[in-house]
Amino acid sequence: MIQKLKDFIRKIVYKIVAPPFVPPTFSQAGEDVIVRFLFYDYGVSKIEYLDLGAHAPVYSSNTYLFYREGFRGVCVEADKSLIPAFYKDRPEDKILHAGVSVSKDKEAEFYIFDVPGINTFDKEEAELRMASGKFKLVSVDKVPILSINDIIKDNFSEYPHYLTMDIEGLDLAVLMSLDFQKFPIPVICVETCAYSENHIRPKVRDIIDFMLRNNYEVYADTYINTIFVNKKWFNKEI
Repeated sequence: MIQKLKDFIRKIVYKIVAPPFVPPTFSQAGEDVIVRFLFYDYGVSKIEYLDLGAHAPVYSSNTYLFYREGFRGVCVEADKSLIPAFYKDRPEDKILHAGVSVSKDKEAEFYIFDVPGINTFDKEEAELRMASGKFKLVSVDKVPILSINDIIKDNFSEYPHYLTMDIEGLDLAVLMSLDFQKFPIPVICVETCAYSENHIRPKVRDIIDFMLRNNYEVYADTYINTIFVNKKWFNKEI
């Protein structure tokens, strides 16, 4: 009963404070505000999210805006040094210290650099970044890994409304492992620019093409990330 009352109050408040009110953005390029508008436009008043490669609880987060507005979800981060900040700033989210992979192994090597935002499970990506001479490899840790389907199955009653992922070189492989039939997530935000040592970052067309083939279309693109919508959800068929 209390939860239903909270949901009702949130729905009323959400309608009152939504456009023309413009919230601050915590994402790299305003992705959270774009997704917020999309959900508001569709009358979605309860939002559950899954943040893969969450990295930081507030700064450069694609989900903190939703947390601040009373929504809750699951944040998955492989760098154990970043986990305490999530418990401090987002105590009501579920925090998983793990990586996301398509491997059947229980754990994998995680390459940790002196710049946390470029940590990766992908050995080739790690070697590329070391070869640049701009980053120092701090350690290679063994980290537990989970499949995206198991994360969803174990932590959501059905599936999240919003999936955002930035897992440094493994995004396409993990998306290809996602059971879209069982988990037709309405909105998915994915990093679709390749690693670069300057501002010129080639777009990862393989990810975009794969999503288009799997019943999604591009809703917005910020160059760094592409926001996809499930066609059936967007057309209000599900």
